Amino acid sequence: MNLQNYTTEMKISSSDKLQERLRNIRHVALDMDGTIYNGSTLFPFTVSFLKTLKELGIEYSFLTNNPSKSIDDYLAHLKEMGIEARRSEMYTAALASIEYLRKNHPEVKRLFILGTPSMIGEFEAAGFESARNDAADTPDAVVIGFDTTLEYSRLCRAAWWISKGLLYIATNPDRVCPTDEPVILVDCGSICAALEHATGKTPDMVVGKPNPRMLGGILQNRNLQPSQIAMVGDRIYTDVKMAHDAKALGVLVLSGETTPEVAERSDIKPDIIAKDLEEFGQMLIDAYQD
Repeated sequence: MNLQNYTTEMKISSSDKLQERLRNIRHVALDMDGTIYNGSTLFPFTVSFLKTLKELGIEYSFLTNNPSKSIDDYLAHLKEMGIEARRSEMYTAALASIEYLRKNHPEVKRLFILGTPSMIGEFEAAGFESARNDAADTPDAVVIGFDTTLEYSRLCRAAWWISKGLLYIATNPDRVCPTDEPVILVDCGSICAALEHATGKTPDMVVGKPNPRMLGGILQNRNLQPSQIAMVGDRIYTDVKMAHDAKALGVLVLSGETTPEVAERSDIKPDIIAKDLEEFGQMLIDAYQD
């Protein structure tokens, strides 16, 4: 599949409609891993893309399904790579899970969490208590995240509580996390697959992308319509699907997990496929100058 021909044909075939949709964009929601950086490596076009958005008067925020870092961790990580961001511009699957529990299960206070210390700290800062790895310390619910500090005994404890029918929440469905290292980072979706194999149970709720709740805060806080938001990410089954379900513009960039071949076979079709943020930025420039 020729990527250049594919994207060119797509833009030509729907040029007028595409230009109109792009001119209507007032906010860009950006996935992080695989979209603005890969692991610890910032893509060379990211800073100039953000500058382009500011010049066009388009606001942006960072949405990530990766709950392993706290908001402060992410802000520090971005700053190290040369991106200054505010707390109001960051939203993670951990925060979305906290909001989901508060709104839909206010009775839940104690959690058994498979997650990094940073993730557990986010829940505790929000007022939740952490249950111990002890059969005598029964939690109200189990929360599974992208746990890069995973301990076998805690995995087994989580399986035990899930088998007993406790409320079971997953922060995100991602099978792997993008990285620039020679390793596969097993993500929350794969941990949940192991738990399903052990218990026969799936999560009662998967909160992160593609759940459109992840865009709900932007719509509400910034008084926007779905058609005014572009969701940009490197995954069809999370980023693009969420955009479709939320009625936003779904932009797939091929700088991360998804290959042109996977995109071609997918039943979920992005509204736009771009090689990377640089190409999408030029699309926005062209639309605004038209």
